[in-house]
Amino acid sequence: MTHELTASRLASASSKVTASGGWWRDAVIYQVYVRSFADSDGDGVGDLQGVRARLPHLARLGVDAVWLTPFYVSPQADGGYDVADYRAVDPLFGDLSDADELVRAAHALGLRVIVDVVPNHTSDRHAWFREALAHPASEARTRYHFRPGRGPGGERPPNDWESVFGGPAWTRTPDGAWYLHLFAPEQPDLNWEHPEVAEEFASVLRFWLDLGVDGFRIDVAHGMVKAPGLPDIGRGAQATLIGTEPLPFFDQDGVHAIHRSWRRLLDSYEGPRIGVAEAWAPTSERLALYVRPDELHQAFNFRFLNCPWDTRAMRTVIDESLAATASVGAPTTWVLSNHDVVRHVTRYGGGAQGLSRARAAALLMLALPGSAYVYQGEELGLPEVEDLPDAVRQDPAFLRSAGQDGLRDGCRIPLPWSGELPPYGFGPAGSWLPQPADWAPLSVAAQTGDPHSTLELYRAALELRRALPGLGAPDAAPLTWLPAPEGVLHFTRPGFACTLNSRSEPLELASPGRPVLSSAPVETDGRTVLLPADACTWWAL
Repeated sequence: MTHELTASRLASASSKVTASGGWWRDAVIYQVYVRSFADSDGDGVGDLQGVRARLPHLARLGVDAVWLTPFYVSPQADGGYDVADYRAVDPLFGDLSDADELVRAAHALGLRVIVDVVPNHTSDRHAWFREALAHPASEARTRYHFRPGRGPGGERPPNDWESVFGGPAWTRTPDGAWYLHLFAPEQPDLNWEHPEVAEEFASVLRFWLDLGVDGFRIDVAHGMVKAPGLPDIGRGAQATLIGTEPLPFFDQDGVHAIHRSWRRLLDSYEGPRIGVAEAWAPTSERLALYVRPDELHQAFNFRFLNCPWDTRAMRTVIDESLAATASVGAPTTWVLSNHDVVRHVTRYGGGAQGLSRARAAALLMLALPGSAYVYQGEELGLPEVEDLPDAVRQDPAFLRSAGQDGLRDGCRIPLPWSGELPPYGFGPAGSWLPQPADWAPLSVAAQTGDPHSTLELYRAALELRRALPGLGAPDAAPLTWLPAPEGVLHFTRPGFACTLNSRSEPLELASPGRPVLSSAPVETDGRTVLLPADACTWWAL
């Protein structure tokens, strides 16, 4: 089966708004890490023209939208998440006309475009921060968190907060003051109590909405507001993105006023424009607060991403996620990988076993009600690259002690498109991170047309997801769990069933229906079925 993926899909998607509340509620959104997607000019770094040239791949894959990681002017201290100018394209990736042409080309293919916005912090090269450093006694410093130090001569940081990337969350300036950075020192945190900060970001959002983007993925959406007085945590713990309770620098209730104001701004534009929270909340209930009717449209479900290969844990996370979002009338989002975590092929064990589990998890995810995110390369079954030489690593956490593992480069290796040798069609020359010598069989060209490939599995799953009425829609009949043996998940939705066997051996069951797609070959005589190990099957009822 194939789909004509043209601009008519946008019209079709828009027609769903009245019936289901919005196109995003059951959308499949593809994350493009721009540096590693496709290189058009031979400098070894992916760029906007490279993305535009490869959009037909995404249209053929069957996704509804593309999310682009930051391409703004940046010193690249943290892969573009240190923004120096929010209204300009970094020459590394092209120019503003390339962004405009990419949005237009995506829309012509029926793909919506979501771009990153980074509101928790700027680059230390941002004009505001340069002004703050140059004029210690000026009001410019109040846009950030500058504080005097503690102890004799103010030689100790103002509090005990640690950076997510390791080490103190404070850096001292030559004049003796300290500034807060929850991430790298090159990423000073903004003070969202300053009215100019809110005004500036409202202007930035309007700039990109006027260019035609369909929404924003909000980086560190849980971090913009800090507890009054910046109190000590008191336990000397390393900062993490997610904990068991709100921290004085994350998931403060004050962030919701910001998101409500952004929702009003988004709603003021014609056509549904969405906000997606990268919010690491300690519980599903806390996460649901970000998607209340007057706040953002989606929030990433990192509890599902972090779930181990264990059906009890999976079912608990699925049930709690659906219940929490249903309580506020929002869809649940599902995601297995992104640019900050180990690819799930490797998390699930690596090798043939890891790939089998990853394929099964993809079918499970795409059968659940709500919206799903696909990270570039997961449709190819790419594993994490774990043997990069230290000399080529660029993750800022790698250069600091403790903090994140510092190994995010392994999930950011440039994609293999075609050919037998690196850079596998990524661009005219090499790639900014080295690609493995054995990736030729994983390329888009090598997998296209192979009915057993992971790429064709994703294509088939996304086509069936679109064709089967209400499969992804959170507003259709709810998911119903059926009795199943230990290690097996089995649920139905209208006219459809999904069975996941997480065991390491095949399992014989009564056949629930006609198999329409499976992550591994299924044997059935119409009455019973032999489910393969580490596999997931879809059934028509």
